[in-house]
Amino acid sequence: MSPTLLVIDSSGRSTRSITRRLTLRFATAWGSHQTLGRVVHRDVGQNPPPPVDEPWIAAAFTDAEKRTPAMHDALRLGEGLIDELAAADCVVLGAPVYNFGMPAQLKAYFDQVVRVGRTFAFEPGTAEPYRPLLSSKPVIVVTAAGDGALLPGGAMAHLNFLDRHLETMLGFIGLTDVTFLRVGYDEFQDDRLRRSLDAAEAAVDALAARHAAALPSGPEQARV
Repeated sequence: MSPTLLVIDSSGRSTRSITRRLTLRFATAWGSHQTLGRVVHRDVGQNPPPPVDEPWIAAAFTDAEKRTPAMHDALRLGEGLIDELAAADCVVLGAPVYNFGMPAQLKAYFDQVVRVGRTFAFEPGTAEPYRPLLSSKPVIVVTAAGDGALLPGGAMAHLNFLDRHLETMLGFIGLTDVTFLRVGYDEFQDDRLRRSLDAAEAAVDALAARHAAALPSGPEQARV
């Protein structure tokens, strides 16, 4: 089977998006090193999953063999998202900082994906009741903040809940190999943004080459 890169974009912008610019750059660089690779693009920014609701919750907490057809329908989108994530060999995720956290459409994606019995096990009678079910793989998270002070080491870093939230959710389902690439000063549009973006682009190129080289090596593109 061809090595697969899953690209997840969550920016509400279709143009002028720094995270989209960098996830595209990563995918292009990864593909240039992967003659057998395929890129799957999941755009939750433009096509957000629905938030979980009563039918979804009822279905998710019902044993699979006891679910009604309506319950299976409620979980159908999430099943596809989970299968897609599980099948990927590498993931690059674009996640801008919105109001100190992640975009609502990205939270909706993870609410579909972080699911008992599929991406984590719940065994209440054990010492460690929660157990991740996904195999580890590299996850590169590209973030962009309006103010560089929100980035680690900055004066407002304590207000940035995006990184911690993503690390927690990804680790909970088994994805612990997470690398963050951060751009700041988007709102300032000055030399600080240019320097931050230059550094992120160089890091994207290096990481894409490294992770592509770690996999077996015909361009094949899929769009969903």
